[in-house]
Order: sequence, then structure tokens, then C-alpha cells
Amino acid sequence: MFWFILIWVTVLIGVYIYIGRRLVKPANLTKRQKWIVWSIIAITPLTQPLSFLLRQTSTDPTVDAVFSWISYVGFGFFSLVLVGLVIRDLVLAGTIIYHKIANYISKKQNRSVRNFDPEKRIFMLNVTNAGVIGAAALLTSYGIYEARRNPILEKINVPLPSMNKDSSEFKIAQFTDIHAGYTIRRGFIKSAVEQLNNLGADAIVFTGDMVDGNVNNLREDVEPLKDLYAPHGVYFVTGNHEYYSGVEAWIDEMDRLGFTVLLNDHKIITYNNTKIKIAGVTDYRADTIIPGHKSDPKKAIGNRSGADINILLAHQPKSIYEASEAGFDVQISGHTHGGQYLPWSFLVTLDQPFVKGLHKYKDTWIYVNRGTGYWGPPVRIGIPSEVTLITLTS
Repeated sequence: MFWFILIWVTVLIGVYIYIGRRLVKPANLTKRQKWIVWSIIAITPLTQPLSFLLRQTSTDPTVDAVFSWISYVGFGFFSLVLVGLVIRDLVLAGTIIYHKIANYISKKQNRSVRNFDPEKRIFMLNVTNAGVIGAAALLTSYGIYEARRNPILEKINVPLPSMNKDSSEFKIAQFTDIHAGYTIRRGFIKSAVEQLNNLGADAIVFTGDMVDGNVNNLREDVEPLKDLYAPHGVYFVTGNHEYYSGVEAWIDEMDRLGFTVLLNDHKIITYNNTKIKIAGVTDYRADTIIPGHKSDPKKAIGNRSGADINILLAHQPKSIYEASEAGFDVQISGHTHGGQYLPWSFLVTLDQPFVKGLHKYKDTWIYVNRGTGYWGPPVRIGIPSEVTLITLTS
């Protein structure tokens, strides 16, 4: 964890230096004003590790909440500024290259060369900087609204030939990636529980990343989860953030709250005339923190012939390769948040085979939920949070 924080802070510092140079250097500010702006930019990346440490040690939830909101809203705003500046600078670089090529051709043809006015360039930098800051502020405000409103209900049908026609329409309610801790607290979770219970699902599944913090600090916030109910059970698998937050204690807590915790294990239920195996694996990278928690879909499925339908709950979509090889009919995942907003919506495609929605890999269906909460900045732009009602049909 120490090295992760160190690398993360180093990257953040580099990003904020770039932002500062592009915003502050051309600005028509006094020396004192520039020092103030640079101080704000320099302090902002340090709020990330400080917020993490405060969440682990703070005994005052109000101070913790205020600091978390300031930290993560600031991070969201500056990440949008970064996207705007990169796009602007790419356009600027293209314009400069175009002028250089045009001037080179003009010299070869003995025509007059058009010089680029430095003052005009600085003026355009300041104008576009103001536009980037204004757009980032508006998008951050909209993104907070989008992230904090009730998750959208997505209804998905998954056709399975092995499903008995008399047993079709087995309904699974999925929620995932709540990330209780920094800016998501009890009220948000209580609202999600009510939404899930109102779906009338046959089973409810949670596919990882419930928390960002330890049990002692978050027990009251996750307490509403005990009210979840489905006639064929409520299931839980670990995500990577459980392993950053004391996974053994959280496994015990989820058990206390009424979840069936699946750690490379399964449970077989009978729905009318169909036997359905609901299996779950630990997070894809769990063994890097606890060697005994290596994700193992083959162990989770056990005897494949023991059920008509085999369903795998796996936090990360990249488990699909081993899930398909093991013989699962369906994998239900989260982790990606659907990308949440730029630039993360682009970067997540570099890490995961599927980012959101329903897909098929060989003979295995996979559904990737966009996340019921959010991680880090309380911002979603064009990628709303969701709870999902998955209907298995014949």
C-alpha cells in the first residue's frame, strides 16, 4: 500500500505541475497572485493520501466527511481541467505544426512567410484557459448531481437454452461498487436497499467493493444492508477495495448482515424445476494481498453437472476467461464503474475486456454493472450509476 500511495502521489504531482504551468504561466497575474494559485495547485494532490489516512484514523466523522468532500470534488474538478487542457494543447500543437509546414513551403516557393504573433498566442491561451476552467466547473456540478441521484434501473434478459421453460424468468437483482466511506454514507445505502427490495427479485447479489474504510468506522453506515431480502438468498463476493480495508473483518461483517459470502465457493438453489448454482470468486488480484485468497473459478464451480445453470459472481470482468473455461453460463461483474467520466472512461478500456453492459464470450454471457455508487470524485458524466434486474429466460 505504501508504494501504491507513493506512485499515485508522484503521478498526481506531475499532472498538477502540468496544469499549473499551462494555467498560471501565461496568466496576467501579479507575483503574489501566482504564488497563491500555485499553492492551491501544490496542496491539492496531497489531499488524496491525507484523506485516506484520515479515514483510517479519524474519530470525528464530520471532519472526515468535510475533508473528503473537499479532497474529491477538487480532484474531480482538476481531472476535468486536465482533459480540457490536453485537448486544447493537442489542437494548439497541430496548429503550430501546420504553420511551420506552410511557412516551409512558402520559403521554398519564395512567397511571403506569415509569422505567428506571440502576444496573440498568449491571449488565445488565456481565453481558452478561462473556457476550460468554466467548462470544468459546470461539468463538475452536473457530475455531482448525476452521481448522487438514485441509480437507474437496468432490466436485462439473458437467454439460456438449459433453462427449463417452466422455470424461466428467474430474476437476479445486482448492485455493486458502493464504496461506502469517503462521501457515500448511511443515507445513500439505505436508499439503495429500498430500491433493491422493491424489485421483487428471486435473489440479490453484490459483486464487490462495498467499502473504503475499516469496519469500526463504517459499521453504522452499512447497517441498512441487513434489511435486504430475497427468497433465494442475498450473496456477496469481495472486490479489490475490501482487501485495502481489512477483508477478514468485512467478510465477518457481511455474514452478520445476512449475506451468503462466496469465496471460491457456491450454493445450489432449486427454482421450480431448475437447479441454479450461484458461485462466487474472490477478487481477481486478491492473492497479491492474501495468498490464500487466489481467485479460482474452477474451484468455485465444483462439479459442473450438479446444476442446470451455473452463474459466477466475479468482481472484475477479466475473470471471464477462466469463467468460460470452467463452464459457467453467466458471469455477473462490476469494478469498472462504466468508466464514470473522462479520462477514466478511456483508461478503463485499456485494463478490462468489457466495461459495461451485456456481452458474450464464447459460450458464456457476461454482464458488467456500471456501479451503484462511485469511487473517488463524486462525479459521473454521461455514465449514470445503476442497479440491475437480470432475468434468466429460456
